[in-house]
Amino acid sequence: MAQVLEFKLPDLGEGLTEAEIVRWLVAVGDVVAIDQPVVEVETAKAMVEVPCPYGGVVTARFGEEGTELPVGAPLLTVAVGAVESAGAAAALGSAGLSASGGESSGESSGNVLVGYGTGAPAARRRRIRPAAPGAELGNGARPAGRAEAQAPTRAPVPVPAAVPAAAPPPGPEASGPVPVISPLVRRLAREHDLDLRQLSGSGPDGLILRADVEYAVRAAGTTDVPDTAAVAATAAAVGGGRGERVPLRGVRGAVADKLSRSRREIPDATCWVDADATELMAARASMNAAGGPKISLLALLARICTAALARHPELNSTVDMEAREIVRLHEVHLGFAAQTERGLVVPVVRDAHSRSAESLAAEFGRLTDAAREGKLTPADLTGGTFTLNNYGVFGVDGSTPIINHPEAAMLGVGRIVPKPWVHRGELAVRQVVQLSLTFDHRVCDGGTAGGFLRFVADCVEHPAVLLRSL
Repeated sequence: MAQVLEFKLPDLGEGLTEAEIVRWLVAVGDVVAIDQPVVEVETAKAMVEVPCPYGGVVTARFGEEGTELPVGAPLLTVAVGAVESAGAAAALGSAGLSASGGESSGESSGNVLVGYGTGAPAARRRRIRPAAPGAELGNGARPAGRAEAQAPTRAPVPVPAAVPAAAPPPGPEASGPVPVISPLVRRLAREHDLDLRQLSGSGPDGLILRADVEYAVRAAGTTDVPDTAAVAATAAAVGGGRGERVPLRGVRGAVADKLSRSRREIPDATCWVDADATELMAARASMNAAGGPKISLLALLARICTAALARHPELNSTVDMEAREIVRLHEVHLGFAAQTERGLVVPVVRDAHSRSAESLAAEFGRLTDAAREGKLTPADLTGGTFTLNNYGVFGVDGSTPIINHPEAAMLGVGRIVPKPWVHRGELAVRQVVQLSLTFDHRVCDGGTAGGFLRFVADCVEHPAVLLRSL
């Protein structure tokens, strides 16, 4: 007996309440295995694949690509028990077939969080086309309005007509699509009874942006039902204006929100110092020449950073203004800024304080590869306590970065370049780097911040200083 189960968009992690469907990985009629990824979604933090905890036949999908869904919204339904074996598919009985959105008696892994599953390789999915009118089901029932596929090596598997496909949401676009930038625009138009066909979008090829609808409503002087002529006139004015509107959404939108909050809430200050990195570069070259995994410069700087935080724990903290307390953290979860095609992300190296330079280099490499491929999980992007920002890769010497809220400080590292430097009383060409520390002035004063930065600079100039903390 088959049972149709509803799989809902699971909890996506810390502070994430919605996700946008980027790409469906299965279609209605496909056979899916337990924990097989069924849809790729984009949250404010990462692009992730969502595994389905049920195995069976997909009977319906909810939401088109580009649709934004809240956590708990239905994603798809799966007919559990519709497939009897991997080699042959059994017919679904119409008698006793029921839909359920709650607990299931069917086979399930119970793994519903994004990025989590059994780890077993997903079975190769196959497409099952519905049966033609008049085709017999396994128990003699006849579905209506279905067509059956002729597979050369597999027996056809009919899908019950009792499970309908998801219908498009009602709205002003019901009689034909109107090009909009996101589903939020359609919802906003419905809330204000706006006919999208009366608006001229300011986006490429007349694409209607959220700003177009909001501007039209404001210009009409009401938040209820605006005059259609006024809306059309204001929207046309927006569309005829100069410049290009780029929506703040996804990773870019999350970065904008976080940086704005940081700038509003954190009274930050920055100090900086130039350091001679010649000996650090020579030490790294010696390490890598000795064989074994290569040690990156970022890993050495991270090791120096954790040693400095052990001496100045005030900078590995957060501020609880409601309790009016500074919370000093025992573990160092080190974030590092990584630029990707989708924008700036900050992956986090867990327990950086207990890692060697070799372990740090390996973890930096793993997280950087995952960031470039868009495969970072929400767990990889949350929980940082201090950030290391190597902006020198962009060819700049210095910067005054914005602190990654709710952290208390960020160490910035500029490019390392040959410069004139007084070395042992004589002018010489040395490898010089500028280091900057941006810190929350609520957690410490300039003396503590200066002491931290001076220790980092001393370790860069004389790597042997680190031996004291090993």
